[in-house]
Amino acid sequence: MRRARAALARAVAAVSGQALGPYQSAVVRIGFAGTWLFFLLREFPHRAELYGPDGPWSQDLAQRLLDSNGAFTVLTWSGSTLWFEAVYAVAVLASVGLLLGWRTRATSVVFMIGVLSLQNRSVFMGDGGDNVIHLVAIYLVLTRCAQVWSLDARRVRTRGTATAGAAGPVLWGVLGALFAYGAATGRFSLGWLAGFAALWVVCGLWWLVDRYEPEGEGRAALDVLANLLHNAGMLVIMAEVCLIYATAGWYKIQGSRWQDGTALYYPLGLDYFTPWPALSELLAGSGTLVMLLSYGTVAVQVAFPFTLFNRRIKNVLLALMMLEHAGIAVLLGLPFFSLAMIAADAVFLPTAFLVWLGARVASRRRSAYPRGAGGGVPGARAEPEPESEPKAEQEPKAQREPKAEQEPEAESGALPR
Repeated sequence: MRRARAALARAVAAVSGQALGPYQSAVVRIGFAGTWLFFLLREFPHRAELYGPDGPWSQDLAQRLLDSNGAFTVLTWSGSTLWFEAVYAVAVLASVGLLLGWRTRATSVVFMIGVLSLQNRSVFMGDGGDNVIHLVAIYLVLTRCAQVWSLDARRVRTRGTATAGAAGPVLWGVLGALFAYGAATGRFSLGWLAGFAALWVVCGLWWLVDRYEPEGEGRAALDVLANLLHNAGMLVIMAEVCLIYATAGWYKIQGSRWQDGTALYYPLGLDYFTPWPALSELLAGSGTLVMLLSYGTVAVQVAFPFTLFNRRIKNVLLALMMLEHAGIAVLLGLPFFSLAMIAADAVFLPTAFLVWLGARVASRRRSAYPRGAGGGVPGARAEPEPESEPKAEQEPKAQREPKAEQEPEAESGALPR
């Protein structure tokens, strides 16, 4: 009993005392924000037909569906073209902000609003990748996904706190005004009203405590709450990925075309899924290769959830699944679906690999833009050597170096190894 209690106490301390998997959450944030940004930019010429007033799914039909399923979108608040263009532009800007990790607490909320608003406006325009982005956009709001590889992390190193500056209060003030308008006009269902109210109040309380009592008990309590929400969000993302692959694999097993190994042959012959006809024809012409790829897809998808406790096998299957999605992007012309799934798979990437990758990127950036040539910013004027400055005013080198070169706090707290 003593050992069990001690183990339980250590587990509770680990879950509540730190946000696990900071590198994994960062790469998931970058992956999904980048995927959604590329999609919005790619479909920019067709935005009005997809989600706007020129689409076949009219405003009245969208409102009737929303009344029945309780989904959330701000695009039904007004049918004007100006409102749609403003929402689309804000969705693009929020994707850029989340990709860079700028004011992540606020931009993650705006990113979620943009994703839900566009996708729920025209529900028949999406595919499996859009569904994954839809869900992960909600989960990212709960995570502390800007601990590394973000402008927020850089602000913590240089100014001591991520809430420094006036941009954060301004963003939350705008969000509060938007929320107040929606609540006053009855635009929210009861569930969304409670969710947005709790989110706004908690984040406002976090800013006040972090600004005026950064070392107090209130900040410690909020840190515990944030860690619990982060770890729960990461666990849900991991469970979702496993569920996607398990259900896809087991449903494939029940199909006769997957059982005889010919399932991959048929989409390779459809004009809609052949961006490179010569390549698709070459692959479809090899019956052995089609059979191996069909059986291999089913085997990897079914086996992956059972390999999470074996690091080596898990990493091999993870690489195979990412290669599979890269092949889908090229052969079947589904790049955004593949990018969304690769970003979801990234939650299982080993911490050592991510730390190594971050260090390589940082070293290449420093070699391309040496500090003596303007602090790593192209075109900047070279700064004088700080030898004449008082020692107390100099910043320790460890604080100026990128996060990946310091001892990563994720080594003991990362989710996958």
